[in-house]
Amino acid sequence: MKDAPETPDIELEGDATPDAVYAVTPEFVRAIVQGLQDGDSDLIRELINPLHTADTADLIGFLPGDQREALLDHISSDLMPEVLSALDESIRDDVVELFEPSELAAAVSELETDDAVYVIEDLDQAQQEEVLRSVPAEERAALEEGLNFEEDTAGRLMQRDLIAVPAYWTIGQTIDYLRETDDLPDAFHQIFVVDPSYHPIGAVDLDRVLRTKRPVKVVDVMDADLRRVPVEMDQEHVGYLFQQYGLLSAPAVDPEGRLVGVIMVDDIVEVIHEEVEEDTLRLAGVAGDDLNESVTDTARTRFSWLLVNLGTAAMASLVIAAFDTSIEKLVALAILMPIVASMGGNAATQTMTVAVRSIATRELTATNAMRIIWKEVLVGGINGILFAVLTGAAGGLFFQDIGLGLVLGAAMVINMVLAGLAGIVVPLGLERRGIDPAVASTVFVTTITDVFGFFSFLGLGAWLLL
Repeated sequence: MKDAPETPDIELEGDATPDAVYAVTPEFVRAIVQGLQDGDSDLIRELINPLHTADTADLIGFLPGDQREALLDHISSDLMPEVLSALDESIRDDVVELFEPSELAAAVSELETDDAVYVIEDLDQAQQEEVLRSVPAEERAALEEGLNFEEDTAGRLMQRDLIAVPAYWTIGQTIDYLRETDDLPDAFHQIFVVDPSYHPIGAVDLDRVLRTKRPVKVVDVMDADLRRVPVEMDQEHVGYLFQQYGLLSAPAVDPEGRLVGVIMVDDIVEVIHEEVEEDTLRLAGVAGDDLNESVTDTARTRFSWLLVNLGTAAMASLVIAAFDTSIEKLVALAILMPIVASMGGNAATQTMTVAVRSIATRELTATNAMRIIWKEVLVGGINGILFAVLTGAAGGLFFQDIGLGLVLGAAMVINMVLAGLAGIVVPLGLERRGIDPAVASTVFVTTITDVFGFFSFLGLGAWLLL
């Protein structure tokens, strides 16, 4: 067996970077690939066993399909179930297919309910049923309940394992219960206090439990200001609650208000990351993270968006065609008109990106919409005037035509103001109609700035110069 590369001792200093403590370096991946080529299972296991589950998931994601399958053949018996829940969704589906139903059932049985649901949720109905049949009855019931909730809701996020005690218990009884009970959650931050109907009425942080005298009742030290999360709440709204109120955990309640689970901050960190990633990709017209998708799947998902953009480009071309006579008489119009449209498009994209993000984080609502709209219009006007002076002077000097410079400057002001207005009004309008502004804003805003940019410049040119 080859000697495994020694893990260097790392001292974090003020200028240390995340790469300094990241286990899956390019050198590490190359060592794994070499081990796969040599068929050296012992070396591969020796390299992978010390890894954190998240690092192992990253390693699996870095490898192409054939090497990924070969790696899993070498380490399947040692693979931690948590690795499956840490995999990227597209990779996870491929990896799960490599497991026998009984093997997959054994893995999900060791996971928290929310992670187990995440692993099996995309299996087809027959595969799900086969896996669930191999899961112990109590855990199977929790998984089936989790799968019944809509995707991207609090019900899918919550863990069923939690600590709940009646209001009449003392701190001493609570501590004794924690010490004597074997079946406790792996990690928890709060103990929930419930009434006889199992409605959560408060929570006690663990540090408060440790600092309070044993005879004191939990109801006397609990925090009654609970942020209860309905199981049907969208995960994006759950993420907002955690971010807004600095929560570490929150009780999940059914439609009758009964405590049915707990949502932990580590799951919300993933949700916030997913939502930000999703909005960013949608602004670019990409349906999802297609980094690990096949060439045909990626091309197919991007085609529809590009087709929409072809339609909007055709609209802009029709505007240009309407002024073909003017362009023939003054070629300078054709040379300069992309400047107006491009500047407007970039300005609108700046405003739109801020607007979409602010809507998602609830910093932009109907309460302050008019103030922000006017602000963006003024910003567009100021930048429009500044760039009008710059481009108008340059255009006029280059073509020795003051009138052309004035037309270019005027069109710049008009389109920059319109860009600021469209960049915020379009996302707000879409959001009010129940349409995700991250999905559709780009195509509308781009069309507006292109069409009106060409129209204002060519229209003014035809009117004033010809």
